[in-house]
Amino acid sequence: HLTFRPRGDRETRLVNRDPRFAPSSFAVSESIPPAPPGDWTNYARAAVGALAQRFPDLRGVDALVESDLPIAAGLSSSSALVVAMALAMLHANAVTVAPLELMALLARGERYVGTAGGGMDQAIVLGARAGCASRIDFHPLRLTPTAVPAEWQFIVAWSLVHAEKSGAAQQAYNERTRQSDEARRLVAARLGQREDISYPDLLAAAPVAALLETAASTLSGVLARRFRHVVTEAARVRQAETAMAAGDLAAFGRLLDASHQSLRDDYEVSHAELDRLVELAREAGAVGARLTGAGFGGSIVALCRAGRAPEVVGALRERFYAPRGAAAGVGRHVFMAEPSAAAEVLTPG
Repeated sequence: HLTFRPRGDRETRLVNRDPRFAPSSFAVSESIPPAPPGDWTNYARAAVGALAQRFPDLRGVDALVESDLPIAAGLSSSSALVVAMALAMLHANAVTVAPLELMALLARGERYVGTAGGGMDQAIVLGARAGCASRIDFHPLRLTPTAVPAEWQFIVAWSLVHAEKSGAAQQAYNERTRQSDEARRLVAARLGQREDISYPDLLAAAPVAALLETAASTLSGVLARRFRHVVTEAARVRQAETAMAAGDLAAFGRLLDASHQSLRDDYEVSHAELDRLVELAREAGAVGARLTGAGFGGSIVALCRAGRAPEVVGALRERFYAPRGAAAGVGRHVFMAEPSAAAEVLTPG
C-alpha cells in the first residue's frame, strides 16, 4: 500500500512503515541519481524517472509505503512499488496514461535498478482481472484472462531465503537474459531467420520440436539449456491456459512440476530450499508446485483443491518451517493467493 499527498514543488519524499528501510527524498527529473545498490527507494526513483521522461513538468509527492509481504521473497513487491509510485504520481498530477502504454513504460523504467527484467510483473499489477489468471503476450503487449476454477487454491510459501535483486543474484539473473538472447540469435541464424527475431516470432515460425532439434545441432552446454527452457516454458504457458479453461487440475499440476524442473535444471535459478518446499507441498497433496519469481531464493506457488489447502499448509509448517525454527511465523511465510483486480488509486470518502 502507498499513501500519498501531492506537493506543490518537484520534491518527492518517501517513508517506509518498516523501520528497516530508511526515509529518502529526491527531486523529480528525467535523470534521477540512484540511491546505493539495493536501496528500496530505487524502485520509486525508477517509476518517477520513467514518468518524468514522458511528462517533464511533474510535481512530487509525499508517500508512505507499507507491505505485508516477506522481504525479497520473489513476489514482485519491487514491481508493485514501481506501479504504486507511478499511479500516485499520475493521480497527483492529474495525468492519465493508457494501461498498455503504462505497462510498457514501467517495464523499461524498472531497468533503472540494474536488473534486465521483462514486463510481466508490471503488466499483471496493472491489468489483472478479479477471479482470473492472465496470459501475457508481448510484441505487441496484450493480456488474455482465463477464469480460475473456484475449487482451485494456489498457495504461496516463502523459502526463508532472500531473493535479492542486487549483487551476485542480479549478475546471475542478467547473465541468463544474455545467454537466452545469444541462444535465440544463433538458432535464428541457423534457421535463416533475421538475427533480431523475438522468441514469440521464432515460436510462430517453427514448432517447438523443430526448434529443439535445431538447437541440439547448433548450441551446446549452457546455451542449449537456456534455449530449451525458454521454448518449452512458452509451450507450457499455452497448455496451462487450456488446462485452466477446462478445469483440468491434474494437467495444470503436471505443468507446474515440469516448469519447476526446467527452472531448476535448464535455467538453473532454483535453490535447495525451494526444491524442498516443492517436494513437501507435493507430498502433502498439492497437484503441482514451482518456484515463482526470478529464483535464487524467494518463494514457491503450489496448487491443490481448496479442501486440501489446510493440510498442505500444515505439512509445510511441521516439515519445513518447524525444523528451521520458523513455525511461529508461518502465517507471515505462507498465504492463500486470491486472483484479484488490478492496482488502483482509492480516494477518501
